[in-house]
Amino acid sequence: MALHFSPDEFARRRAALQTRMEEGRLDALFLFQQESMYWLTGYDTFGFCFFQCLIFTGDGRMALLTRSADLRQAQRTSNIPEIEIWRDGAAADPARDLRALATRMDLAGRRIGCEFESYGLVHANGRRLEAAFADFATLVDASAIVTALRAVKSPEELVYVREAARLSDRADQAAIAALRAGADEGEILAAQHAAIFAAGGDYPANEFIIGSGADALLCRYKSGRRVLDRDDQITLEFAGSFRHYHAAIMRTHVVGRPRPLHLAYHEAARAALDACQAAMRPGRMAGDIFAAHARILDEHGLAAHRLNACGYSLGAKFTPSWMDWPMFYADNPWILEPGMVLFAHMILMDSETETAMCLGRTYLVGTGGATPINAPDLDLVLR
Repeated sequence: MALHFSPDEFARRRAALQTRMEEGRLDALFLFQQESMYWLTGYDTFGFCFFQCLIFTGDGRMALLTRSADLRQAQRTSNIPEIEIWRDGAAADPARDLRALATRMDLAGRRIGCEFESYGLVHANGRRLEAAFADFATLVDASAIVTALRAVKSPEELVYVREAARLSDRADQAAIAALRAGADEGEILAAQHAAIFAAGGDYPANEFIIGSGADALLCRYKSGRRVLDRDDQITLEFAGSFRHYHAAIMRTHVVGRPRPLHLAYHEAARAALDACQAAMRPGRMAGDIFAAHARILDEHGLAAHRLNACGYSLGAKFTPSWMDWPMFYADNPWILEPGMVLFAHMILMDSETETAMCLGRTYLVGTGGATPINAPDLDLVLR
């Protein structure tokens, strides 16, 4: 088996989850989030785009229901002892097959927590699931139970987080080395990915963001490339990924002459990022990080150009997004703890002048506060 964690680490996770289940009076869990399956068993696949479910019971039994294409994937990458296959076909109903598996596991009449908030459980399958179990067991929403446990990283996980941070810095340096007037965005993107893959990294959980000119104001990847002008701006958001753990960086670089707004916005973004780091202390709330970001940028008169969120937790994530919980938005009550890995991004998008300025990096929360683990140099890059 290709497991990335020790038996003791997996045993610790199972015990922690069983404690949470006991607190929530749950007899079993139906896990649909790929991140939960990976954390609990090592199971590594993108097959969650189809119906699959990991059953975990209060006494520690595990069984996976998946498709034939993922049978060997589960055998090779996980410690799941029982793997059941539902068959593709015109009359296939995997929710019915899950009920049959749950029957064999003596779960009839039990209280079962379900990850309803999951990319792996689309609405149509969710309706089939509820119909199949309507007279069988009580299904309750337990979407956040594993997510909360995953938010605090163990020492074994932090080894992979730090490697992801090293890879993100390699990608950052590769992008800067390729940055010049006349450079194609594709060259820069290729240099970033090459730096990560050549050093043993993984595919990230979502596409890298790259946009220049007016597209530097975009916060999402879009198809199409352009060549950088003599005077230009380019926004990059990317992550190093190792064993699916992510460490992200976000930056806007300037080619040629910077506008005065570039300099002023960068100064404000850096001050806001420092304020966010100061708010990343155990016992504080995720909403406090957003409040620090908003306070500084608003003091600089930039309320109209900032966003309504300024970052999120990072960890082992699968497509379509590397964003994890907690997210930093107004009044989010999620309490910060030592061992959390947090990405804060200061995003300024001035549509009137088409000026962009973004600055972000990843932090590790310790007992006394947060420490950056990548992007040691936050100076504005001018080429």
